[in-house]
Amino acid sequence: MKQFNHAKGVLGEQIALDYLKKKKYKILDRNVKGFAGEIDIVAQQGSTIVFVEVKSRSSAGFGLPREAVTDKKQHKIRYAAIEYLKKKKLLSSPVRFDVIEILDEKINHLENCF
Repeated sequence: MKQFNHAKGVLGEQIALDYLKKKKYKILDRNVKGFAGEIDIVAQQGSTIVFVEVKSRSSAGFGLPREAVTDKKQHKIRYAAIEYLKKKKLLSSPVRFDVIEILDEKINHLENCF
């Protein structure tokens, strides 16, 4: 089951990447691991650095994908983002945190959601 969930997550991230590229985002990094956690996608829209969490589900039986981005998860992403910005010397850049949820192959891009 764990391998199936991982494969589904990888597919969801690829769908999100294709979506962002189509929307003219520049993809900077993927699966960035930091001390605090992992960031699925780091992109750039104009001068804004966008940290994207991707959540996908085949049904809403266990809730919407975005509901899995809990306060605790948001906290980890923020700290990982700070690490990334420091490492890349981008601390003065405007930043945004987005969630892309994929539910039954439908994409919902939630911008600036935390």
